[in-house]
Amino acid sequence: MRTSLPRWLFASIACVLLAACGKTLGGYPNHTPTASLVAPGNSARDDKSVYMDLIRQMQQQGAYYASLAHIDAYRQRFGNTPELRRRQADALRATGQLDAARVIYRSLLSGEQAAAAWHGLGLVEAQSGHATAADEALLKATELEPVNAAYLSDLGYARLCDGQTAAAKDPLAMAAELDPTNAKVIANLALWAMLTGDTTRADAIMQRGELPASSQDDVHRLAVQLASRRTRSATPGAQAASAPARPANSTAGTDVPASMLQRFTTDGTAYEARP
Repeated sequence: MRTSLPRWLFASIACVLLAACGKTLGGYPNHTPTASLVAPGNSARDDKSVYMDLIRQMQQQGAYYASLAHIDAYRQRFGNTPELRRRQADALRATGQLDAARVIYRSLLSGEQAAAAWHGLGLVEAQSGHATAADEALLKATELEPVNAAYLSDLGYARLCDGQTAAAKDPLAMAAELDPTNAKVIANLALWAMLTGDTTRADAIMQRGELPASSQDDVHRLAVQLASRRTRSATPGAQAASAPARPANSTAGTDVPASMLQRFTTDGTAYEARP
């Protein structure tokens, strides 16, 4: 016998799907939304699974305030779960409630949500300007899930923001190898190339990765901001600005691995750094 979904849940799903169809996101594109929750063949799924899918999709679309309300409703109806708590922490972080998010992430640092919790905690610490704590947490997340391109890319980006260009290379190159079609990953790799002074390679990476013009402009603008911050930090008596982080990224100038260079060139041959 098939479960009959309540009308309120269908209404909520419909609202999210309509918002997803009509919303154009700026900056780096988000991950592709999940398949329609009301697609044929899904009607036999129970309310609990469908409702969790609704919360996941809301967060994929950036509706974090709405997801917080639905997380409370889910908890009242179905009880608490580690994933629900982690998604609550994600929403709190995305809405600027960093202290509350930090508490929940720390409660999840063991168990099934450990990698995601370390990642979220790293982003909280980066947003709070705690570069060392952010690096430690993000590194732990990559150790628990070594093939997670998003975690690697965020670790590299956080290091770029902290002025650690050399240390950012390996995680950014790994992320690009693992997920070469991810726009955010490609943008972070291009940002690394710019901060090493190799703008030609950076442009080749973005063109090969087919980043839209607006995203390429964002990368150029961010590179200028980070370079300017480093200049101010190097001035005696200057105070370094705190490093922003998104979910939201050897020796400086060292080549990206050859296989990566072959992917991000317009003629299919490895790009060689020019003086």
